[in-house]
Amino acid sequence: MITGNKGEWSEIYALFKLLSDKNIYAGDASLNKVENLFYPILKIIRNESGGKFEYEIDGDIVVISGGVENIRLPYKTFQEQAIKLLSKIKEKTGVFGLPEIEAFMTSVNVATLKANSSIKTDIRIVIYDNRINQSAELGFSIKSKLGGESTLLNAGNTTNFIYKIVGFSGSVHDIERINQIESRSKIKDRLDEIKKLGGQLKFIDPEKDIFKNNLVLIDSLLPNLLAELLKQYYTSNLSRTNLLTEEITRVNPLSYDTQFSHSFYEYKVKRFLTDIALGMMPSKVWDGIYDATGGYLIVKENGDVLCYHIYNRNQFEDYLFNNTKIETASSTRHNFAQIYSKGDELFFKLNLQIRFL
Repeated sequence: MITGNKGEWSEIYALFKLLSDKNIYAGDASLNKVENLFYPILKIIRNESGGKFEYEIDGDIVVISGGVENIRLPYKTFQEQAIKLLSKIKEKTGVFGLPEIEAFMTSVNVATLKANSSIKTDIRIVIYDNRINQSAELGFSIKSKLGGESTLLNAGNTTNFIYKIVGFSGSVHDIERINQIESRSKIKDRLDEIKKLGGQLKFIDPEKDIFKNNLVLIDSLLPNLLAELLKQYYTSNLSRTNLLTEEITRVNPLSYDTQFSHSFYEYKVKRFLTDIALGMMPSKVWDGIYDATGGYLIVKENGDVLCYHIYNRNQFEDYLFNNTKIETASSTRHNFAQIYSKGDELFFKLNLQIRFL
């Protein structure tokens, strides 16, 4: 039996829904459908263990394998399956199977729920662009709002940032006491105690060089900027990306020349979010080439599937900027938020994880 969570089943729902709609509709920054901005779908492509399968819209939906037509079904069949699947996803919790849906999936050569996690593209779609009278094959990452909010950047040792503690006047006993703080807001409380004893965090480097160099490729000062964003998050009540960026813009810790009101921080944060969304991974060397060339498909609670990015990068950046937040991952699992020493120097790590609202 095929099993998965709400997000994984949403990838199949998106396939069925898009085939029944025959169009991709754009969304605005507030997740509303833009009725007059859409792209006709010519074909959807999925890579399965059994090979590459194409779903071509030609009056009916034609399932093609190896260039040969396998089956032809009315688009209403996919519409009915999409409605049924949406209802099932909404009523289920955890990891679950849907035998009644699986039977139809098998008949149209869908054998898996989720695309390869090593790439950002979950689905490839051939659209027709009326502006240039040409078709284009684009890759999309699928995010669902039917279950828990998905992550944009997953936590790991790869996303730790290292800071040197300077000016700290505490004893070895103080260090042990601080490291043992286990309150609900333990990281913030540990940082408060460090500050009370004169300590300040001075950014050194991201823990992993691959992530560091990926960030430098995007912008030479991006590691420093994100380090300031993290400090702001862990020492305040702010968590939304846009509000954190607004605050460090006000403080201007990187001393940018703001006499002409350039949006240095916002621009660089948006660029970072976009590169993370469309291709960059902390543990892999980033070459600047996007996997998800078309952008994001968002599955809404009401079943709409909205597109962000096709030729509208500014709107996509605004969506990411206004709909993400930094959150605290497990400090024990990812080995951060403890004072540690190297020789006579003290250090502290903070971790970056970004999730959709």
